[in-house]
Amino acid sequence: MSKNIVFIVNLPESKKQGRSQPYQYAVDSWSTWCDNNNCELFVLTERIYPESYMNANWHKLFIFQLLEANKIDYDQILIVDADTIIHPKAPNIFELTDNKFCAVHNFGSYDWVCRSIENYKKHLFPKVDIPLFEYFNSGVIICNKSHKEFYQKIINYYLDNQKNITTLQNTYHVGTDQPILNFFIQKDKIDYKQLGYEWNMQNMQRFEILDNELTFTKIGWIYHFNGIPDDTRNYIMNKTNKYLKTTFNTNVK
Repeated sequence: MSKNIVFIVNLPESKKQGRSQPYQYAVDSWSTWCDNNNCELFVLTERIYPESYMNANWHKLFIFQLLEANKIDYDQILIVDADTIIHPKAPNIFELTDNKFCAVHNFGSYDWVCRSIENYKKHLFPKVDIPLFEYFNSGVIICNKSHKEFYQKIINYYLDNQKNITTLQNTYHVGTDQPILNFFIQKDKIDYKQLGYEWNMQNMQRFEILDNELTFTKIGWIYHFNGIPDDTRNYIMNKTNKYLKTTFNTNVK
């Protein structure tokens, strides 16, 4: 019987801030939520390509191949970054999708977003426009079987253009899979549904809700600890995970 899948790429990455160690806190959190919502958690812990050729984020694109290789049937797939934690009592996000590709707007870091759009458009996608209000964060994405070919197209594009993409990223510091996904969504006119901020609470420090009182846990469901130094991220993710498990009577790991 097919289930909805939650997919996490949990790989160390020596060259990228925030990826020096895998995040067991995220895996613990999503495991609890999956148990509560009859979903299956799939965690990638081994690289498909070496780090010198492909960083961790790009491995998210291989979800369809991985599920097929492991003979896992599925309905919808929720792809989340390894620096996310979900509230154990969060509603079932799969019920919000209308069977569409879903993501959350990239709130904050608009200087970086604009630089990403400008440079990817200039060097790789000169004929594609992205309205800023439609630009999404790739840390929480929902897709389904109808997007299999779309993801394969992006993988092929990366493999064909790896050197140019890597040079662009290293030169302008404009991100990895996120800009490419956004440009392909626009280029291929994929039917895309935007979910609310509570489903991917990014850049929380910029909105003054990332504090020792864990204010963010009171106003949303998925907490995305991006843009934070390693030590701070590890501390706050550990604290958040323990607080949610203790407060809401789930097993503390």
